[in-house]
Amino acid sequence: MDNIEVIGIDHGFSQMKTVSSTFTSGVAEITTEPAFFDDVLEYKGRFYKIGGSRMEVRATKTETDEYYLLTLAAIAKELHKRGKRKANVVLAVGLPATRYGDEKQDFIDYLSRNKDVCFRFEQYDYHVNIVKVSAYPQCYAAVVDRIGTFGTKVVVVDIGSWTIDIIPVINRKPDDAKTNTIQQGLITCMRDINKQSVRKLGDEIDETDIQHYMIHGTSSLPQEYIEIIDKSLKEFTAMIYNSLREEKYNMKTTPFVFVGGGAVVMKNFGGYEQGNISYNFDVRANAKGYETLARISMRKEL
Repeated sequence: MDNIEVIGIDHGFSQMKTVSSTFTSGVAEITTEPAFFDDVLEYKGRFYKIGGSRMEVRATKTETDEYYLLTLAAIAKELHKRGKRKANVVLAVGLPATRYGDEKQDFIDYLSRNKDVCFRFEQYDYHVNIVKVSAYPQCYAAVVDRIGTFGTKVVVVDIGSWTIDIIPVINRKPDDAKTNTIQQGLITCMRDINKQSVRKLGDEIDETDIQHYMIHGTSSLPQEYIEIIDKSLKEFTAMIYNSLREEKYNMKTTPFVFVGGGAVVMKNFGGYEQGNISYNFDVRANAKGYETLARISMRKEL
């Protein structure tokens, strides 16, 4: 089929990522035609503001239409970057490693429920034919481009907004038997920060201020708030290292690669500097990996 565009999308609980865009996982319906159309999706006669405040975490991403609408926005952003308004699209997406088998088909069915889709985003018309939806385990996808450089054993740790995936890669292949997912990602850390802030100071801290400190290690907030954030982030990284110890990994000798949004947190607050620990700070690494894996699969099918 001509004009196929492979589009990798990382459906995070905090952020949506494609290979060229990142935006907040937020959807709010606008009841009347808006005055401004930045980040506005029009689908089936309704208007939706994309981005803004993130949505609440749900048990699965398929129980409402919100992640479908976010997917349309992600497709539009990626096609716009590629200079296209009409395309046959292969969607490449991911799921937490240990839930992959249970949730894969439901997610594929959810995203492919409409094969021929017409919508508007930021007042541009898009016409998309969903040729196929392929799903892959997150975490492994984030390092697929560098697997060839790995030694006999590398443990990849993907710290996302809601989950932490731990995948040992043995002889350049993922070891499914020892893969683990911990549901204590960055959102739970930020919730803990605000619990402490309310308890000690009577007020919450805006998540954007917490995220800025996570990334840069600096803040214009009053010192008492910074101390709460700093202490909680150090406890969060200690929890992750303790979880790795419980998995029987030697922190001094096992090669670790931290990926995902939390990689920078591990670097800034983890307290480890030895050479067996490395980091990939690209928050779009999984989306890029999904595209790579989808293209490999397509070549094999030819």
